Amino acid sequence: MADLLRRIPLPLQFDCLSVVSYHGQAQSSSEVIFRQVGLPDVAHRHILILDDILNSGRTLAAIREKLETANPRSIRICVLLSKKKERSRQVDADYVGFEIEDEFVIGDGLDFMEQYRNLPYIGVLRRELIAQLT
Repeated sequence: MADLLRRIPLPLQFDCLSVVSYHGQAQSSSEVIFRQVGLPDVAHRHILILDDILNSGRTLAAIREKLETANPRSIRICVLLSKKKERSRQVDADYVGFEIEDEFVIGDGLDFMEQYRNLPYIGVLRRELIAQLT
C-alpha cells in the first residue's frame, strides 16, 4: 500500500478501516466485522478503497455499502491481487495489480493466522500446511 501511495501525485488524506472476514481461517467467513466505532468523514469526497485481495467479494461489498451511506462523491476500488473465481458478492475492482488463481497467498503483508506477513515476497501456502495449522 505504501508503494502505491507514494506514486499518487495528488494531495490526499489517508484513513484505515479495520475490517475482518477470516477470523483465523483459510477461507472467508460469511460475517464481515467492522472493528472501529465510526467511519472517517468521506462526505463529498472521492474515495479509493485499497485492499490486498479480491476474493469472495463479501468484505469489499460490505465496505463499499458502508461508505456509500456517508455520501461520498465517488468510490473506486483498487486491489493488489484479484482471484480468478466466482464471487459470492458481485464486486469489480477498478484497478487490479495482478490476477491470480484461487490459492491461499502469503507474504508482503498477507498473512495466515497472523504468520508470514513479513516475507519479502508473495507466495502460495501449500494446502497440506494449511491443514496442519488449522
